[in-house]
Amino acid sequence: MKSDKRELGLRPGLRAIGEVARASGLSVSALRFYDGAGVLVPAAVDRATGYRRYTADQIRAARLIAGLRRVGMPVAEIAEAVQDLENPDSVRRKLDLHLARLEAGLADARREIVRLHSLLDLEDDLTTRLTLPAADLSAVLGAVRFAAAGAGDVIPAGVLFEAVEGVLTVVATDRYRLAVAATPAEVAGAAARIFVPLTFVESLCELRSGSVTLNLTAERVSARAGDLVVEDKPIDIDFPDYRRLLSPAGPETRRVPVDAADLRERLAAAPVVAREHDGSAYRVSILGLDPSGGLHLAAESEWAADATAHVAVNREFLLQALDAGGAGQLVLELDGPFHPLAVRVPGDETRFSILMPVRH
Repeated sequence: MKSDKRELGLRPGLRAIGEVARASGLSVSALRFYDGAGVLVPAAVDRATGYRRYTADQIRAARLIAGLRRVGMPVAEIAEAVQDLENPDSVRRKLDLHLARLEAGLADARREIVRLHSLLDLEDDLTTRLTLPAADLSAVLGAVRFAAAGAGDVIPAGVLFEAVEGVLTVVATDRYRLAVAATPAEVAGAAARIFVPLTFVESLCELRSGSVTLNLTAERVSARAGDLVVEDKPIDIDFPDYRRLLSPAGPETRRVPVDAADLRERLAAAPVVAREHDGSAYRVSILGLDPSGGLHLAAESEWAADATAHVAVNREFLLQALDAGGAGQLVLELDGPFHPLAVRVPGDETRFSILMPVRH
């Protein structure tokens, strides 16, 4: 819906900006803003008066803009929707993705409101108590442990524990990879969001049988399994809002089923690219698709020839993510060279890893 600002005089059929404002629900100032932003450029601008003129088709575009604005779609995505107005299926996909983001944001808001309600609780005991099988706790911690190396002073080595509505979610990141896993748990007390040190996590990973009870407070975390008691002090940090990194898979996302053991063998034999970061050497694996849609481990020359068709990741990080996903079938989500690579367990939306790509 972009056009050049040409002086077309008062060509019949052009609409004044006030008429477009009334017909679309956008204010005159909003129409001027979207003109300046290049989202909806008028068909003509009178050279003498500066009056803007629009076509009837642009009124349709303005109505679309008004609706997208009301639901909070970013300006850049509104511009894409206007450009795709003659392709309704493309616009509908954008609407579905935005709706998914809104629903995720609403779920986050509900969790935060639960937490705020707990702050208003007049009871002295602010402990959150979780009870769950030790094997389940060990499994979810094992699924994120590889990403808990920390990131210097920004994120210490540890794991985020989130307890709310009968679910324990654990999250670990070192800025280059992120791992998330969740398991049902009996939760008593207020919702909790506590970052615990890696030493505490490693002690919990040793538990294999029976039931474990976790007590979480801002000052102390403890775990009891039978006669064994482990205690530590939580780390006071502003853990990143990891949910904002978990954008819904787009229509162009390529989902590739793989056998974990087979992929490990292929990675061992595949070509790698040597890279260095902060004085440390590491190896990069390059992933793409073969003609049948299966996973292809590419050489550096293929990556150089068409970087947009591949995603490159730290090879060691990928192997660790495969180990965390367990034996059997996994799904890789390849969403282009500038988006994280996701490693998912089929049928389990609560357990996955994402790896940041390496730029060519």
